[in-house]
This record gives sequence, C-alpha cells and structure tokens, in this order.
Amino acid sequence: MKEKSAAHKDGRPAPRPGKHDHDHEHDHGHDHEGASSHGHSHGIGHHHHDVSPGNRKGLAIALALTGGIMLLEFAGGLYTRSLALLSDSGHMLSDTAALGLSLLALWFASKPASARRTYGFHRFEILAALFNGIALFGIAGFIIWEAWKRLSAPPEVAGGTMTAIAVIGLLANLGSAWSLLRKGDVKNNVNLRSAYLHILGDALGSLGAIAAGVLMTVFGWYAADPIISVFVSVLILRSAWGIISHTVHVLMEGTPPTVSEPDVRKALEQLPGVIDVHDLHIWTITSGLNSLSCHLLIEDSRDAFAVLQQAIQLAEDRFGIHHPTIQIENSTIRHLELRI
Repeated sequence: MKEKSAAHKDGRPAPRPGKHDHDHEHDHGHDHEGASSHGHSHGIGHHHHDVSPGNRKGLAIALALTGGIMLLEFAGGLYTRSLALLSDSGHMLSDTAALGLSLLALWFASKPASARRTYGFHRFEILAALFNGIALFGIAGFIIWEAWKRLSAPPEVAGGTMTAIAVIGLLANLGSAWSLLRKGDVKNNVNLRSAYLHILGDALGSLGAIAAGVLMTVFGWYAADPIISVFVSVLILRSAWGIISHTVHVLMEGTPPTVSEPDVRKALEQLPGVIDVHDLHIWTITSGLNSLSCHLLIEDSRDAFAVLQQAIQLAEDRFGIHHPTIQIENSTIRHLELRI
C-alpha cells in the first residue's frame, strides 16, 4: 500500500491495461453522490447558478442614470469647450455600454445549462468584466492623449457652467453607485464590481471637472482642465488593471484568491482513511461559484461513500466550494499518468 501511495504522490500511477478509472469514478466520484444524509439532489438545476434580481435592478437603475448624464455632459462639454466634461462624457459612454453589457451578461447567466454548454453561460459575466476593463484602458488613454495636446495651449473654458454640469453628473454617479451597493452584490460578483468601478471612475471624473471648473473660474488657470483630466485617467487605469488581471486569472482557471490550494490539500489528506490526494484542481466558474476536482486514495478497508461525504462537507463548510467533484480510489485502481 505504501508503494501505491508513493506512486500517486507524483501523479504517475502505473496504468492497468483494459480498465480505466472512469467506471469507478461513475460509482464514487460525482461531487454530490455520496451519503444521503447531506441532502443533495440531482435535478435539472444542478448546474444552475442563481442570478440575484437585485443585481439586475441595480444595474438597470445605474444604466438609466449614467446614460442620461452622459448626454448632458456631452452637450455641456461642447458648449463650454471643456475637455474634462467631454472626456468624462466619453468615459460615461463606455460606461453606458459596459453597464448594458453587464446587464446582458446577467441575463445570459440565468439561462440553464445545455448538452453543448454544460456550465451554461456563466462565463459570459467574466467576459463582460474583461471587456469593461479593456474599455476603461482605452478611454483613459484617449483622455491622456487629448490632455497632452491641450497642455501647450489650453483653450478658454466656461468654468461656471462646466462646474454646475459636473455637480449634476457627480450626484447621478453617486446615485448609480448607491443603487448597485444597495441592490447588487458588488463584493462577490466580478461583473457587478467592474460596472461599479466604471461608475466610480465617472464620479472621479465629475470631481475632477468640478475642481477644474472652480480653478478656472476663480483663478483663470485653464491648464487645470487637462491636468486634472490626466490625474483622473491614472486612477481609472489603476481600477481597470485590477479588473483585467482578475478576469484573466479566472479565464486561465487559476485558484480563487479566497482559497488556498495547500490548505485544501492538507485538509483532505487529514481525513480518516485518506492515504493520498492527487490531481487536485480548484478554479472559478463565475463570481461566487468555485469548483474543485481531485482523486482521493483511501485505505482498502474504508467505506468509500463515507469518505466521499466527509470530503464534500469539508470542501463546502470550510472552503466555500459548492461544486466539488471527487474520485475515490483504493489499491485496486490504476489509471494513466496524470498530464496536469
């Protein structure tokens, strides 16, 4: 038995001709087909991840407010010749599209899984968040480029009117942010969080426009308009990078930041009767839905279903992983070399 354990440790057990382990996995390996005491069922909705109605409502309110203020700031920027207002309206244009995409992503995520897409459309939320992060980068780069061109000869701007419009924009942005925080799950849903960061970027743009308007009205310092635009763009870039890096990590099926792979491995190895844990993978399907798969080599005398039940409860209760797929093995099982 010790030799068997060592062989599994490095992930390369000897193959047994004519018999693959998938038959055994069907008997003991499904994530919820353990002891009935845990109360799992396997209906049509097994892979369905509920989408909160609050997320939809919060996004819809934010979309309406952002779209309206975008039009106001665009008209105001043309009238006052303010780059800060025009750049913020351009940013809000991308945000309006981003919020619409986020809302569409929630609709897609609510669709049930199919034979072709066994995980459903949950990853559409991650793709929407990635697109939003890239859009933020593009808008910020455009603003910085325009500001650079204006620094040498800043045009005269109607500071008073610009400030008034920016104040209205700020209030609308705060209302949008409040609707998402109050009704949506900004903390745990990366799609909603990306939309929320878009709105915070708008709020920063409005604050910058207000500051620039005051400086130009009181001191006649028209260079404040492009300078503050650059400052706001840098803050936007910082938020965008956080969203892009997180979504790429999810798409690369990296370990969720809230879960430690060594801790999961150690906890599973400490279950009674478990000799070895191998082929362990932990990844995120979409925000709030983490998955795990692994092989557990157990002592021949142990009840496979009892060990499986303990492993399922451990993954759920201690690590918050509600979609574990665990294969139970003993000394009679041989499978091909594990490639990943």
